[in-house]
Amino acid sequence: MSNSRDPWKIIRILAFTQIVSWGSMYYAFAIVAHDIQQEFGWRTELVFGAYSWGLLISGLAATPAGMLIDRIGGRAVMGIGSVLAGIGMIGVALSHSVLLYYAAWSVIGVAMAMVLYEAAFATINREFLHSPRKGISVLTLFGGLASTVAWPLTLKLNGMLGWRDTFLVYGIVHLALCAPLHALLQTGPRRLPPPGAHAVRNYTLHEALRDPTFWKLAFAFSANMFIFSVLAAHLIPLLQRFGHSAGTAVLMSTLIGPMQVVGRIGEMAFERHVRPQTVGKLTFAILPAGLLVLLFLGQHQYAVAAFCILYGGSNGVLTIVRGTVPQALFGRENYGAISGALAGPSMIAKAAGPIVAAAFIEFNSSPAWLLGILLAVSLVSLTCFVAAVNGRRAEMAMVAE
Repeated sequence: MSNSRDPWKIIRILAFTQIVSWGSMYYAFAIVAHDIQQEFGWRTELVFGAYSWGLLISGLAATPAGMLIDRIGGRAVMGIGSVLAGIGMIGVALSHSVLLYYAAWSVIGVAMAMVLYEAAFATINREFLHSPRKGISVLTLFGGLASTVAWPLTLKLNGMLGWRDTFLVYGIVHLALCAPLHALLQTGPRRLPPPGAHAVRNYTLHEALRDPTFWKLAFAFSANMFIFSVLAAHLIPLLQRFGHSAGTAVLMSTLIGPMQVVGRIGEMAFERHVRPQTVGKLTFAILPAGLLVLLFLGQHQYAVAAFCILYGGSNGVLTIVRGTVPQALFGRENYGAISGALAGPSMIAKAAGPIVAAAFIEFNSSPAWLLGILLAVSLVSLTCFVAAVNGRRAEMAMVAE
């Protein structure tokens, strides 16, 4: 029975549902936020605060969602997650008070934990016998299209229907398409590779939480996510403070998306020959190099282009690293729970990044000030990642002896 299960069917299903989920729950808000604020007349931090609150809820829910996928598989968890996504988005569309608005984003936050990358990666890890890394890499290629699809589509729908009906449409898509597709995911007893096939000790969640390697890795991912969220919100105005026009800043920033895809294709090309830990070291090292170029040469267009190329490639591959390195260090058996626990601090950092950066900018609006802080954070993040993977390699060598 288990031999008839086709793990690549998972990729075909998740390719669509990841684009819809990221596009509707994560990317669409930036397009409609101004209209939401105008209609309600609320302060900016109140409107955006609900979105950040949803990310915080997602971080808190990531570990139990991963534990459930480890135990019963992705079909039920991701299916219920799509139903919650639909309810949450329809709830936002129908909300007329702060309480209902925040309640709806709370539901969306739980849904994010159950259907976005960490849940998808845990599902792939559970079903792929020999090549979960390849499955994760392929899926991220499709997931990378989410913003490319969501931003223009949301802009079009918002112009035609308004923000309420746009969210209503997205909610219906989750209920009518994503939930049934997730119900088609295969499930059954956990599929693990034969004994001795690149065996890595399988840590329990409790053991991982007591291991310094886990916390070094968690801090590395969180610091990197903090930088990503800061730049996602502040890159365009940052480039303008270097003297570039808004049009030039936007044009240069469009390099980031394609370079994410290029980076992921490059990772797939070398994944048979390079360990995920080595890919991670290179990925974490590229970001401070890019920030250094922007810090000292940011007034030049070629330097901005170089930064966007380096940053896009690094960020694209980092998504794969987040999905593959935890399995390489902690084993596959409790991957969902451990990767969910790693994702929690990262989601908190993602939610806090734009707000913290705004406070830094309020204190000192010089682009060099903010970039200097981000460079320092990126170097600490690189140091923590290298310490995590090198420490585990030394530990494994001692056990082998």
